Amino acid sequence: MTGTTEDYAPHPHIGGRTAALRALAAWRAAAPGAPRVVVLTGDAGSGRSRLLTGFLMLCEPEYRKRLPLDAMDPSTVPPELPPPAVPSAEGLTAAQVLWLIADHFGLRATGVEGVYAELAALEEPVTVVVPDVDRAGPVRAADEPARLVREVLAPLAATETVRLMAEVPRPLAAELAEGLPPGTAQIIDLDAPEWADPDVLVRFAQAALNPEFGAPELPFTVDPAVRLALGAAIGRRAGSPLVVQLAVNCVLMAPEGFDPADERFLPTSVGAALDLHARRLGTDSQTLRMLLAPLALAEAEGIPVQLWARLASAVAGHDMSPAIAGGLLLAGPFVQPEEVPGSDADSDGADEGRTLLRLLHPALAEEIRAGLPSGAAAQTQIAMSLLEAVPEQDWGKADPYVRDHIAGHTLEAGLLPQLLTDPGLFVHADPVPLRAAVEAVPLDQLGAPARTYLRTAPLLTRTQAPAELRAAFLETAFVEDGLPEYAEAIRERLGLELPWQTLWSLPVAGVSAVTVGTLPGTEGAAATPVAVLVVPPGTPGARPVGAGTEGGESGPAALVHGLAQPGLLDDADLGRIVRPSEEERAAAPLGLSRGGDYLRVWNRADQEVVAALISDTPFTAADLSPDGILLVATERGAKALRIRAAGAEIAS
Repeated sequence: MTGTTEDYAPHPHIGGRTAALRALAAWRAAAPGAPRVVVLTGDAGSGRSRLLTGFLMLCEPEYRKRLPLDAMDPSTVPPELPPPAVPSAEGLTAAQVLWLIADHFGLRATGVEGVYAELAALEEPVTVVVPDVDRAGPVRAADEPARLVREVLAPLAATETVRLMAEVPRPLAAELAEGLPPGTAQIIDLDAPEWADPDVLVRFAQAALNPEFGAPELPFTVDPAVRLALGAAIGRRAGSPLVVQLAVNCVLMAPEGFDPADERFLPTSVGAALDLHARRLGTDSQTLRMLLAPLALAEAEGIPVQLWARLASAVAGHDMSPAIAGGLLLAGPFVQPEEVPGSDADSDGADEGRTLLRLLHPALAEEIRAGLPSGAAAQTQIAMSLLEAVPEQDWGKADPYVRDHIAGHTLEAGLLPQLLTDPGLFVHADPVPLRAAVEAVPLDQLGAPARTYLRTAPLLTRTQAPAELRAAFLETAFVEDGLPEYAEAIRERLGLELPWQTLWSLPVAGVSAVTVGTLPGTEGAAATPVAVLVVPPGTPGARPVGAGTEGGESGPAALVHGLAQPGLLDDADLGRIVRPSEEERAAAPLGLSRGGDYLRVWNRADQEVVAALISDTPFTAADLSPDGILLVATERGAKALRIRAAGAEIAS
């Protein structure tokens, strides 16, 4: 037998893979001659995730206690050490994985390069295991696995204080090991002869058919001789653990008429599992594949069950509802339902709990997508169907899957830039997958609103802001970028109560101080609220403030701008501007607190924060008028926001 011995019990979760387990144990022990970096790979469905899970059981103290270590081959059991960092990449961006690692080791770095520098400076090596690289990213078409390998795993592999193991798809395995000194990295390809273990497939099949491990009691599962023979036949024909699992699922979920002695319906590949199961149930394989196509094209955790018939019909081009209604046995062996509890604060109770459907394994999705005439065309049909499912075209009322993941479908269809014109989508969609999708589009294909969203998205993902605050950040960003119609749409059409209204934005660099004031009127005219901005000398339109320095250098200059209305006041007399007194400020209903990258406006009466402003560039100055207009300067320029909490009492 390959990679096993008769003298020891196999790992109970894996059932074999002794050669690979020995290599992983040697890596974990930092044995002489063992590599510092291990790249675990193989075809999709080869069992690499199962192997890694079993190995991590040996590294986790609580799981380790439950394993029969004394009966196992000692060379497959790593020494008892502190658990490694295990940041699963599933659904995460490359940056998120990196910061999970930084958090695990308590690093203080604030930038990417700082993370690697701190790791390199550690006195003792650290151990990192990264599973599920093939499932990385909130948007499938954005190719996050490649980014994760190039931007995070490759630098980690090059850091000598990091002992790294990563489970990656085969096309990226060699790339991860490239450039490292000889002997540093080892690629373990589970489909290569030295690592393959055909006997493990037989044991896997026989265990999966055993009622002791959860299989239903059927004639061919309760009879040991029949069960063992059937398991041996399935394992012998199957090319991977995934094919074993599919074969067992098919016979257990639809056992009627199955003859365990007839090997014609035992698959040798993922595609054969689909085709043979459909034939055994008396239907054509194309019907089954069309039923599963929306799941193969799905984003994130899968599609809501109530959307399945709609999307299957869209891809097939005809009504698939009858096939779905009677197709539970047909599709069941390949589908994994998941009950998701409600957790979406933006959905007003629309997400109180639902059932999501996903395919059992990504290799199934690859097989089904490969059989579609055009993936882009299928995604176009899905995207159009999702758009039609938005009630009254109000993204606030849309199913969470529709609003959060339509961008992923339109990205693959090549239609995303056309979608990125609706401020309602920008506000209501989960910013993590939407940002990932927008970042995957070449910048020159994005319109102005999408570029504004793209520059604001890091702020939205960093703060995990709810819809109202996302709307407020975007409203300000649209004003800053000269898109007032989009800012107005957010204020007027979405029905959200924003904490502020952005009155104006002035893109001037170098604002070092700001103050609010009033310019008295002449001949009985009303006073004009103004904003005074201290800017570098030579700024167009600015006038000197005070005398220059002894060396002859010019002193600071100032711009005068309307506080409540946009527009520079070029003829305003700086000497006539009246600043609020300390008494007026103390008597104002609102107070202002400032940090490096945040501002808070709060009610003096109850100390409640009524507006919190965060910036992607540091604040350089801020002031608050007694009647509730916040004047802010950053490296980008200056702007004024009317704080909503002041209500009708401020009539500036």
